Amino acid sequence: MHALICGSIAYDTIMVFQDRFKNHILPDKIHILNVCFLAPEMRREFGGCAGNIAYNLKLLGGSPLIMATSGEDFAPYRRRLKELGLSDAHVREVPSAFTAQAFITTDLDDNQITAFHPGAMNHSHINHVHDAQQVSLGILAPDGREGMLQHAREFKEAGIPFIFDPGQGMPMFAPEELRHFVSLADYVTMNDYEAQLMQEKTGESIESIARKVKALIVTQGAEGSTIYTGGKQIKIPSAKPEAIVDPTGCGDAYRAGLLHGIQQGWDWETTGRLASLMGSIKIAQRGGQNHAPSKAEISERFRVAFGRAMS
Repeated sequence: MHALICGSIAYDTIMVFQDRFKNHILPDKIHILNVCFLAPEMRREFGGCAGNIAYNLKLLGGSPLIMATSGEDFAPYRRRLKELGLSDAHVREVPSAFTAQAFITTDLDDNQITAFHPGAMNHSHINHVHDAQQVSLGILAPDGREGMLQHAREFKEAGIPFIFDPGQGMPMFAPEELRHFVSLADYVTMNDYEAQLMQEKTGESIESIARKVKALIVTQGAEGSTIYTGGKQIKIPSAKPEAIVDPTGCGDAYRAGLLHGIQQGWDWETTGRLASLMGSIKIAQRGGQNHAPSKAEISERFRVAFGRAMS
């Protein structure tokens, strides 16, 4: 059975400015700001929440289906999906639109200036959950506003359990809409900042939200994560990474671990540890899809990190 990954497909273009922004921005002239940063280093990464989650789930031996929208510039990403053995059957191309993409310029102090173009992502509602067959689990990751609302309803109508992952899309929704998402979902996952924002917007505590779903998972970076389920809190330790290079996509890798553990019917202690491990493996590589351990290597890393077998 498949896991349906509803979310974004995107390109990330990263440029490195070999100086510091502060040396070239005059504080008293920001009302007439006109600057150009020469960036001799540039790379383009394949990304987007749906693409990253599917990539990681495939590493674990899962069978993900990506449901997303792309633009007329999708051809390089399509070739990559084919090389990875990932289906693009539910990636719809939108005419006269660009695939969602972020343009990120970083300076020597790791400050970033980012411009994000949602492009085809705004048309995510043209996809429908019922078009995907043999799906046993889903995840609703950040995507176009209308598409997220629609896909949540469609997951519920189809009887497919799903994870609600609001992520950076949370500001798009009113408090009552966020509460509605939770009422439809079986699981909710957020990082600690998003969890605080969710509480402020809905007026409900994390414990209260957790009582409405099978499990609520809150990641806390190097501090691990906490899984709220069955009226208790399960503390999940972080797995020590080989190196700390780039956090981009770590949350997506974590969510792939959640999906895999849920599909396998594992307990939350094991599922959470696998999710933590996937995040730690990703952080040692640049970009969201450049780590490539085998399933056997992941199992061995799990044993080393937590002192027991994965399953």
